[in-house]
Amino acid sequence: MFLYTVIISIFLLVVLPFLFLTVVLRKGGELAGWYIRRKTQARRELLLSRAAAEHKQYASEEENSGNQEDEEWEKAESSAGKTLLEKSKRDGDWEGIIGFFHPFCNAGGGGERVLWAAIRATQKRWPRSLCIVYTGDHDVDKDAILRRVKDRFNIHLHPPTVNFVYLTTRQYILSSTWPHFTLLGQSLGSLIVAYDAFNLLVPDIFVDTMGYAFTLALSRFLFPDVPTGAYVHYPTISTDMLGSLDENSGEAGKGVNAGTGRGAKGAAKKAYWRLFARLYSWVGGRVDVVMTNSTWTQNHIKQLWSPSRASNPRASEITVVFPPVAVEELVEEIEVNEASEKSREPSLLYIAQFRPEKNHPLILNAFAELMNSKDWPDDERPKLILIGSVRDDEDAKRVYKLRLLARELNIKDEVEFICDASWPQIRDWLRKASIGVNGMWNEHFGIGVVEYQAAGLISVVNASGGPKEDIVVDLDDGPTGFHASTASEYAAAFGEALELDHQETIAVRLRARKSAHRFTEESFATKWVGQVERLVQLRRKLHPDGQN
Repeated sequence: MFLYTVIISIFLLVVLPFLFLTVVLRKGGELAGWYIRRKTQARRELLLSRAAAEHKQYASEEENSGNQEDEEWEKAESSAGKTLLEKSKRDGDWEGIIGFFHPFCNAGGGGERVLWAAIRATQKRWPRSLCIVYTGDHDVDKDAILRRVKDRFNIHLHPPTVNFVYLTTRQYILSSTWPHFTLLGQSLGSLIVAYDAFNLLVPDIFVDTMGYAFTLALSRFLFPDVPTGAYVHYPTISTDMLGSLDENSGEAGKGVNAGTGRGAKGAAKKAYWRLFARLYSWVGGRVDVVMTNSTWTQNHIKQLWSPSRASNPRASEITVVFPPVAVEELVEEIEVNEASEKSREPSLLYIAQFRPEKNHPLILNAFAELMNSKDWPDDERPKLILIGSVRDDEDAKRVYKLRLLARELNIKDEVEFICDASWPQIRDWLRKASIGVNGMWNEHFGIGVVEYQAAGLISVVNASGGPKEDIVVDLDDGPTGFHASTASEYAAAFGEALELDHQETIAVRLRARKSAHRFTEESFATKWVGQVERLVQLRRKLHPDGQN
């Protein structure tokens, strides 16, 4: 009798209030979502009608006089694009709105290449759907963004069915806004930005392509009938990050937080990170479709998110969708043979945004060690070319400090900085350089490394993450490049790559190019559409009345 009394008491005092609170929160979220959807309905109808009008105008101009943009759109058509158009005609179209959460869409990095290639593939598969990008890039309009997409990535989008919703709260996801508790601060800040986004437009499908998983949980809370998808470039936190707190913060440079886990302050930081990892795991369980850009990222996301996703009946398997790389274009335009070898320079090329995690100082120190290793003949004297986009003042200051470091290391005459390069500029350097460099520890994938391989460069990459596990691997019983961790290891690898004999140099270049064919834009488009089809099917299941 006593036991029954205890059980009933626990139920009445603990379980029942918890269930009541859960129901109240869920219904409260749905009510708030209903209000937001109703408030933004007019903007939704305006965007859809504007897209329909622009589409008719483009079709009319093409029929009457030949629209140059449409001609370029068709010229850029790949076999994958034709297949997707055929699939659309065969399996039926879908006319809803897909919202892409990408507040820095004009940054010009590898993550942005994924975004634009994803939108192009979506446009091909569902020509009557509308792709909306939530962005904070107020200084550029739609035409300027699409022009940069074409210049930087050679990706041609269909303007009528892509549009932009401009956010006013992007500062809340900047690391500078959260000097302390940055991981948690940016994640909570992303909720503010996502709430801003939803109050401007509620999509039919919501996809995060920047790694702000908390936004997807908010979408699920407010709009349970909106399927959610995530393309994860890099886990916000990982077991490697937790382990790095105890690492020596020496040349290996195991992340910007290496060695900060010691002492009382370090113990507090570890406890905070572990708690955040649990919260991040719970958030990941709310996502319906999850794509990762590499095997490394998939392994970490599975470890963090799979336990929580087991309770989500809508969750699908976490899938690797390698990022799109302009492999076919580079193979077509850059030769790798005896003749082309004569035009190669002894240059080392590093394509990466000027961000702290890209570890440019490590590469500068390694290059200085290489230059000091011997007396170089004038015709064999290497150069280091650093190409990257500059997003803001912080990046600009970082480039300035790197220039100062090159001067201090006495290599300023051998180092060239190229900021915000166009795609033709990048392509020219891929044709001329000999070595491709990657310096980031646990780089999630490494689009630039695949571009090196496709162009026939010999890669020297960090012995971690995607470049090691997925890209620079042995092929046909031979290497496609080199791995390194410390400045000395990088310097040694640079020297070894530059001193390969003529035949072996060409052999490595050809193996690297063959390896790059695993990462084509066509492969990405096919896999991306396969995952988005899951979201479209889920949307239709949640709206059997035929509404989008």
